Amino acid sequence: MPDTPTKKLTRKDFTSDQEVRWCPGCGDYAILAAVQRTLPTLGVKRENTVFISGIGCSSRFPYYMDTYGFHTIHGRAPTFATGLKLANPELDIWMITGDGDGLSIGGNHLMHVLRRNLNLQIILFNNRIYGLTKGQYSPTSLVGKLSPSTPMGSVDNPVLPVGFAMGAGAKFVARAIDTDAKRLGAVLVRAHGFRGTSFMEVFQNCPVFNDGAFTDFTERATATETQLHLEHGKPMIFGKDKNKGLRLKPGALELEVVTLGEDGITEADLLVHDERNRPLAFLLGAMQPPEFPVALGVLLCEPDDSFEDRVLGQVERAIQKQGAGDLNALMRKGHIWTVT
Repeated sequence: MPDTPTKKLTRKDFTSDQEVRWCPGCGDYAILAAVQRTLPTLGVKRENTVFISGIGCSSRFPYYMDTYGFHTIHGRAPTFATGLKLANPELDIWMITGDGDGLSIGGNHLMHVLRRNLNLQIILFNNRIYGLTKGQYSPTSLVGKLSPSTPMGSVDNPVLPVGFAMGAGAKFVARAIDTDAKRLGAVLVRAHGFRGTSFMEVFQNCPVFNDGAFTDFTERATATETQLHLEHGKPMIFGKDKNKGLRLKPGALELEVVTLGEDGITEADLLVHDERNRPLAFLLGAMQPPEFPVALGVLLCEPDDSFEDRVLGQVERAIQKQGAGDLNALMRKGHIWTVT
């Protein structure tokens, strides 16, 4: 599969010969297409690219990419990714997971890969439901969700994926919508350029078991009023007429929506997005309709040393201090005995 250095790759080069098997209308198709379109623009090599997934509808992803890939076990994709990255730091690793796979059985594993800041990209497909196992409620399902496992409605408070990621210490956190190809592609590019763990939540519609889960902010007719597209260094403005914005309530660490021109409010009164401001990212990630728009784009970007850089640097220092070592000698020294 190695590519020649002079060959310019296209989407077709990243498309495998496997039949894509998701339900008609599934948002996974749009995410797959966005990734296949984006990879050629990144200058990556297929022989250095690996997709690792756990279990769920989204975890079919590696089959559809003409790269290396692992379809692993439920919730354990971060573990496989960590071992692979440490064994070969040159690999470009993408981890594919879902709200069930990543935030339920895999929550502990996801938490640790986020806090360690391993250099890889994580795409979490969030459809607020278990699709592969036929519609049970998931960790992100809203209170009151009717499903085979909650016939009277879920009483669980849902997990906020970006809040979980930031609470675990993630350095790069972003959001996108499955069908917004242009902005999803831009988020993928930003995530790939970040050296460390890039966590991306993608709102993905499941037309069979949870159709319309995000229509309160994804409907095209009202999207300008319900979506806030973040840009670093730019004031937080939204609305059909670009006349609404966010500011901190006077004297409080609390966001509020204001209208430009009312009560003397001008653009100078609005918050300016700062990707390095973690407290602000938490506030933006928690916004929910109808009171607030949903914040999309890069919420947080805090460059730091990657986990493998620290680990391999430690190994190199040990070699410089003590020598390369001899595994054969190590196995035969100390407390050993012979069985006759």
